[in-house]
Amino acid sequence: MLFLLRMSLMGLHFMITGVLGVLIGLCRPFNPDNSRLCARLYALPAMRLLGLNVKAEVDSLRNKPSTCVVIANHQSNYDLFVLGNVVPHRTVCIAKKSLKWVPLFGQLFWLAGNVLIDRGNAHKARRAMLTTTHTLQNKDTSIWVFPEGTRNLGKGLLPFKKGAFHMAIAAGVPIVQVCVSNYVTHMQLNRWNSGDVLIRSLPPIPTTGLTTDDIPQLMQTCEAQMKACIVEMDYELVGASLLAKNAR
Repeated sequence: MLFLLRMSLMGLHFMITGVLGVLIGLCRPFNPDNSRLCARLYALPAMRLLGLNVKAEVDSLRNKPSTCVVIANHQSNYDLFVLGNVVPHRTVCIAKKSLKWVPLFGQLFWLAGNVLIDRGNAHKARRAMLTTTHTLQNKDTSIWVFPEGTRNLGKGLLPFKKGAFHMAIAAGVPIVQVCVSNYVTHMQLNRWNSGDVLIRSLPPIPTTGLTTDDIPQLMQTCEAQMKACIVEMDYELVGASLLAKNAR
């Protein structure tokens, strides 16, 4: 019953926020800070509706370099709500072009200045990547990327794709890693307290002086650091859960 109530309220919330987000986009179209504002509109009410307790330790993200590439693990569609609270100032996202057909959200996403890539068309995808590199170099705007390219559904990090690392090296900007604990297989939306989520950002990794030859090693380093951080957070949550049970 609680699950059905939550899903109904979330559907209503999604539509209302979509309308508000489109209005914001129409008032200031393609402003790179629209993404942060709309992310907050989605995330803040959603965390209460879903009963998720999110703890964010993201100083290196809040105090990030003025321009950088942000990479994060991608678990599910709920990431929109979980990560919406930590999207920093003037940061846009890269996503698949098909998102633009999602009613209200797709139009909001486009008007917020985010980048839509046609993954089925290599030429258009490369052109979009060149555009984002220009944005990183000239417009004081950061790019948020899910380097796995798709949702991992809580089964661990999927192999990274090279796009985010190509962009960072081409623009000569740092990479900031954002790690989210495994929540998608643990949250229980039929309970008032449906679960705990930890978010941590890691220190920026500079790319100045690197070339495309350095991409494999850079990818390996980022993947290893993010895996270690996620495992550490998952252990912390398990330990906290056991302590809570023993205290009862």
